[in-house]
Amino acid sequence: MPLEKVLLAKPRGFCAGVVRAVDIVNIALEVYEKPLYVRKEIVHNRHVVDELRAKGTVFVDSLEEVPEGATVVFSAHGVSPEVRDTAKAKKLKVIDATCPLVTKVHLEAVKYAREGSTIVLIGHKGHEEVVGTMGEAPEHMVLISSKDEVSLLNPLDPNRIAYLTQTTLSLDETREIIAALRARFPNIMGPPSEDICYATQNRQESVQAMAKCADLILVVGSANSSNSNRLVEEAKKFGAQAYLIDDYRDIQEGWLTNVRVAGVTAGASAPEVLVQQVVEHLRSRGAQAVEEFETTKENVHFALPANLAHDLTAKRVG
Repeated sequence: MPLEKVLLAKPRGFCAGVVRAVDIVNIALEVYEKPLYVRKEIVHNRHVVDELRAKGTVFVDSLEEVPEGATVVFSAHGVSPEVRDTAKAKKLKVIDATCPLVTKVHLEAVKYAREGSTIVLIGHKGHEEVVGTMGEAPEHMVLISSKDEVSLLNPLDPNRIAYLTQTTLSLDETREIIAALRARFPNIMGPPSEDICYATQNRQESVQAMAKCADLILVVGSANSSNSNRLVEEAKKFGAQAYLIDDYRDIQEGWLTNVRVAGVTAGASAPEVLVQQVVEHLRSRGAQAVEEFETTKENVHFALPANLAHDLTAKRVG
């Protein structure tokens, strides 16, 4: 059965938070003296990081590596108050690329902590977003990653408990965990709107629908990208073979055996150029038709940080 058709998920790839974060680094490279430092990977994609590094960006794991008085960008995943305090002590000029939807979760954590609630954070241990969020109120917060862990919770006051979630989780699994929390703690509080971001939800719903029409789904994204890994899981759950690839060179010929329709999508931090390279590779393997598989429209935009916007205007006027 030869490969005949490629379905191209829409929406796919960069979300508004990633577009903003990458724009922030590119503009900061224009506005400020080099080297420009970025704490952690600006977004979880190797190709994006390598491209920015080639332009003069220095990526560091810790602010200890940044000279006093230098300019540093915080990644889209957010940071803890401790990191901000370190930056202030070192007199660093901070450009904050934290996704506004992650900032929303941080503010919710602060609010619930002030109210004296135990905060259950649903997320993946060690993920940078989770580390930053936990740092807002570590003494009030407990991390869980599955509904099985709900039974192990032992809050000081079962009637004063709240939950928050990482923004890039599986929608279905997260809803199961929240349902288990509500069953055990009927008075549990939650955010006014879901913490899982619009782009994560849209991409998961798209890949779920596409998995019913495709024999194989290729997800373009890096291995450390949470939302990209969730797309692979969702595709498999809905019946398709699915693989995570950094780029077209990761595609194994055996994957295409007995595949008539291949679906292609991309995590929220994967650039479109990588998607198009995958499409061209599949064309070279016999695909005659490429069809966009649109499930919803996106029209979200986030403004630049105020200090960067001000300095950019000043530089261009001056």
